Parts: sequence; C-alpha cells; structure tokens
Amino acid sequence: MLMQQKSKTLTRRALMLLVVVVIMIGALFSRFIYIQAAKEVQGRDLQELLEQRWSQTAVLDGQRGTIYDRNGETIAEEIPSYTVLAVLDDQYESHVADPEGTARALAEVLDEEQEFLYNQLTRDAVQVELGPRAKNISYEKRQELEELELEGILFREDPRRYYPRQTFASHVIGYTERDMSVARMGLESSLNDYLAEENGSIQYQRDGRNRRLYGAEETIVEPKNGSNVFLTLDSRIQQSMEQTMAQVDEEYNPERMMAIVANAKTGEILGMSNRPSFNPNQYESIENYTNFAVSSRFEPGSTLKIFSLAAMIEEGVYDGNAYYESGSYRAFGETMRDHNNGRGWGTITYEEGVQRSSNVAFAKLTNEYLGGEKIYEYMERFGFREPTGVDLPNEASGVLAENGPLDALTTSFGQASVVTPIQQIKAATAIANDGQMMKPYIVKEIIDPNSGEATLVNEPEVVSEPISAETATEVRRIMETIVSSENGTGQPYAIDGFEIAGKTGTAQLVGDDGLYMRGHGNNIFSFIGMAPADDPEVIVYVAVDRPDLEEYQLGNEPVSLIFRQVMEQSLQYLNIAPSDEEDTATLETGKEIRDYEGERVDLVTEELTAAGLEPILIGDGTMVEAQSIEAGVYLAKGDKVLLLTNAEAISMPDITGFSVRQVYRLAEMLDITADVEGMGFVYGQQPEPGADLTNATKILVEASPEEPEEPEESEDGEAESEEEEFFMD
Repeated sequence: MLMQQKSKTLTRRALMLLVVVVIMIGALFSRFIYIQAAKEVQGRDLQELLEQRWSQTAVLDGQRGTIYDRNGETIAEEIPSYTVLAVLDDQYESHVADPEGTARALAEVLDEEQEFLYNQLTRDAVQVELGPRAKNISYEKRQELEELELEGILFREDPRRYYPRQTFASHVIGYTERDMSVARMGLESSLNDYLAEENGSIQYQRDGRNRRLYGAEETIVEPKNGSNVFLTLDSRIQQSMEQTMAQVDEEYNPERMMAIVANAKTGEILGMSNRPSFNPNQYESIENYTNFAVSSRFEPGSTLKIFSLAAMIEEGVYDGNAYYESGSYRAFGETMRDHNNGRGWGTITYEEGVQRSSNVAFAKLTNEYLGGEKIYEYMERFGFREPTGVDLPNEASGVLAENGPLDALTTSFGQASVVTPIQQIKAATAIANDGQMMKPYIVKEIIDPNSGEATLVNEPEVVSEPISAETATEVRRIMETIVSSENGTGQPYAIDGFEIAGKTGTAQLVGDDGLYMRGHGNNIFSFIGMAPADDPEVIVYVAVDRPDLEEYQLGNEPVSLIFRQVMEQSLQYLNIAPSDEEDTATLETGKEIRDYEGERVDLVTEELTAAGLEPILIGDGTMVEAQSIEAGVYLAKGDKVLLLTNAEAISMPDITGFSVRQVYRLAEMLDITADVEGMGFVYGQQPEPGADLTNATKILVEASPEEPEEPEESEDGEAESEEEEFFMD
C-alpha cells in the first residue's frame, strides 16, 4: 500500500515536471517562431544584433589638408606624433620593474622632473601616461627613447597639426589645437570646411577570439582627406619680413608692428606679418590674437596724402609749380599746422610741400580748389568706406570722419578718418597699376586631393578704376621725388639701384583721456612704397606703433629698416633688375645665364669667368648637375653662380660674404634647410668649410647687414625733422 502511494506521488510529480517542461519548450519555441517572423529581439533588429556580436568596425583616419605657399613650400601640415605610455601591471611580460631607474632615464630625454615621473610609475594602475611633456613628441624623440630599451615603455601614435616654419605669418595661418579637434584663428578657421577631413571605416566579421574571419565580406567607407590650400604668400619674402621684424622688435620694443607685401599688378599678398606674433606650435602662450594688417584701423597720417594728391591731379586742381605760404592755415575756426610745429618752410611750391609732407598744402588745396565733397568722393572711389574683401577673417572697414567741414580738410592729410593697412594696399594698386585698382587676395587655389580638381581658384580682379592712367603716372613721379629729392621725407627709404616711389606717415594716437597722445615716439610711424617707380611690381606697407626711441632717434628708423630689407629682398626674389644708370651699365658687363646641366664643369667655369662672374663649385665632379641661378636671368659682373657637380661626395663651401638670398639658393640646390639668423651677408656658418654634406639636412648661418669685405660707411649724420602731423585750436 505504501509502495503504491509512493508510486502515485512520483507519477504526479513526473507529470507536473513534464507539463512544466512542455510549457517551457512551447514558450521557447513560440519565442523562436516570433523572432524568426519578426526578425527582432526586444525591439532591436536581429540582423543588427548578430552583426554587432560577430562584426568589428575600425576607423580609417582621414588627413587634414596641407597649407602651402605659392611655390609649394609647406606652411601647415598633419604629421604623426607620439604619446609615451608605461605598463605597470606585472601580469604583463613587459612592464616597469624598476620605477626609479626608468624615471631617471626618462627625465633626461623628456626634460621632466624625475620625482613626477617616479610618482606616475608607482601608481596603482595597469597603464599610465607620463604627463604633458610625454605627449605629442616627435619621431626623433621617440627614437631617442627607444634606444634606451626601457621595459614597459610603449608609444601611442596620434596625428597632430604642425607648423614647420614656427613664427611665420602666424596671424594669417592661425592654428588648430594639437589633435586638430578645433580650428582657431586665421585661415585654419575660415577655411576649415575645406581643410577638415572626414574619417572612414572598415567593418569585418570576427570569431569568438576576435580574429578576422578569412574570406568574410568587408564593408569599407573610404576616408576623405581635407583639401590642400595654396596661398599667394612667398616663403622667401615672408621669411625676410619675419627676420627683420624680429630684429626691430628686439631693438625698439614697439607696442605693435604690421607689414604687407603685395604684387602691384595682381593684388596677390606676397607677405603679411604682425608683432606681437606667436608660434602656432605653442599656442598656449599667444599674447595677441589680432591680425593688425587686416583688423586694425587707425588714423593713417600722411600716407593718405597719396590719394588726396591723386584726386587733385585727376580733377585738374593741382599745380605743383604754384606757390603758397607754409607753416599754418586757418579754416572753419581752426588752425592747421605743418609737422615742424607750424614753422613751415616759408613760401614754397606745392610740389615741395608734397615732398616735405606739408599738412598746410593739402588743407589749402582741398579747401580752396578741390572741395570737401570731392575728397570724400575719391576716398570712396579708393575703397576706404568698405572692406577690401580680402580672403582673411575679421576684416575691419575704414570710417571717414564727416562731422563737419573741417573733417574733409584733416582727412586730406590723414587725420580724423581711420582706415586699415590692407585698404591702403588696395588703394595703392590703383596708383601702381595705371589706375586699375586690384582686389587683394591671399588664397591662390584650393585642391581636392581625392579628385585632384580645384574647388576654388582666385584670379586677379580689377574692382574699379578710380583715376586715369595719366594721373597714376604723375602721382608716381611725385612720390618718387619724395624719396629721391633733398626735400623729401622719404630719403631714409631709398634703395641703391632702384627708384622707389613712396610716402611717409606719422599717425597720432588717441589716449585714454580722449586727447591725442604727446611725447617723443608716441605715434604710429609708417611708409608705403612701390618699385620700380616707373612701372611698379611690388608694394610694401610698414607701420610701427610707439617704438622705444632715444631722444636723438627718429620714428623712421625702425620703419625704414623693415621696408628697405623687405623691398630689396622682394625685388631680388622676383628677379627685378636695378633701374639706375650705374647698375644698368654694370649689368651690361655681366651675362644672361643659360642651362648648364649636363655640361662639363671646366667649360662652364671658363665661360662664366670670362663674363666676369664668379663660379663656385660644390664637389669635385666633372659634370654640372644643378645650378643656383635659373636660365634666362641676367647677372651683373662679380655675381656668384653656384654649380653642383656630379661628385660622389660634396663638401661645404666657404660662404662668408654670401648674401642671405645666395644662402637660400645654395640650400635649395642641395635640397636641405637653411636656418638664417640675421640679415644681409654671412659672417658665420655651420657646417664649417670643407665639411662633408653627404648626409646633411640643415645649414646654420649668421648674417649681418654689413658685407664683411666692404663695410658700409656710416651715414653723414644730417638731421631730418621728425614727421609729426597735427592740427591745433
């Protein structure tokens, strides 16, 4: 009986278990049927879940576009950088077993505190980074660390933005943060839509051990690299500008400086720089975020007289031979005085008044002959009411003062109204280019590297013709006398061998009290010049704000130092020959260079020597492989021609006395970098003469403005009145 009862109990339990199992199987089967039919699990697509479980997606990095100068020299690029990592967990075969020794070795290479590194290496972590000095290191630094063979030290590769020329047109180029996540300032920011990359991806199937399945289908989305930007900047001109401005900055410590070089025929910006400047590789230390050449407006001073003079000539009211009384002039209840404290120069011609930068001459001509309405009309024609449209961000516009009839007179000689440096450059192209005013631009073209096609191309654009060709020619003639005549305020800006047309300016600054600042040097000193004067190719504008001057120093000293160096280098780089008779005669005794590549060294040397030139051989080979001067250039007697021979080994020549330009030619011919300190002529070099250059990558040069063989004689010391323009009640 008991056995039967147990049997019935077991049977009931078995049946109940069977029912539960059947229900569970039914539920699972139903769920399976549902999933098969609906193709989803908990609202998520079944195929998506499977792909997520058995698929792996990896990012394919795109590359940010490169910025080049007009000759293809790199200005901004993406390069790999490295972050140092340390494995601390002893479960890994390679880990930091000796924190103290490792910290000591790393400290020497990374220039980091040993104590800080030791603390990092003794943390309770699997893996650590080693601080900011161990991030974004170069490949060379990585190699140096790898040579230490430190256990547990690894490297992670990260892309970063790099500016190989350091402090170079920094406000023009701008910068990105090192990881390129954010573009800031300049063209990096304004052209970010062109420069920015688009990352791609690759998706593949994997097994349970995370191994790629052989033969499995892959899905690839190709990355898109950012577009490459080619600028109108010329690195040689820009570098000359940067070096000279750095010298002036150190010597005169001005509040700020700005300089622009433009092609007079096309409006292309060949160089642009500011001080204070910055190194975009070290953007944490930026002091000045403003591109003064484009975004700063101020009373220009007498450089604006160029355009008032053009208006007077165009309207037929200017007679340079007519006389007037200089010194002071009263109109509309106010007295305007010449810059020598109103003393003037007696009764002089208007031509002499222009040369001496007489405020009275322009006020009188405007008030009595031209009229205020015409001054404003021509200032508008020259574009001073509106931005130039240059392809740089944050451009400011000029503001013409029109609060009363006196403003027209003061505007005529550069006061009351405010304009920007780039506006003056644009207006000056009309003077240089026979009346045709060119739109300034700095982006030459943008190339899509994925298709190789240009997505943007800028061409020279004539925006208007504010004056006739005859007027422009006459203005240039008068501007040339400002530099060349004994009365001209522009004498310090003369360059041997070239006729320079230009105009000085001394702008007054308004202080915190709302009044014009007084005191020696409390001005913006400027100069705008073009050359050659009869048919200008280059326009250079330079302004120096409140330089630190001794009592005996004039404001034109720092400005002329920059202008002369930059203009001379620009003319040389653009192969523009000297214009005066003496230099022309010298050139006629020289020779037009031809292509010597592949010819015998001895025959080429003989030919050049016979023409009065100085051939300098690089290597002792028998055939010419390259030359420093391209075919078609006419050289003067005594000029140097560097010839690279087909020697197996080449050695460093003695370049003492070489001009900086010749140094850059040598470096270009040898395909190495030239690091030049100073300007003018070489007096020091590394490597030393005779050193092997087979594996050289850089030459270091020290230069001075005075040529060692023939030092320049000091100036005759003639004093010249400092140009200071103002009007007084």
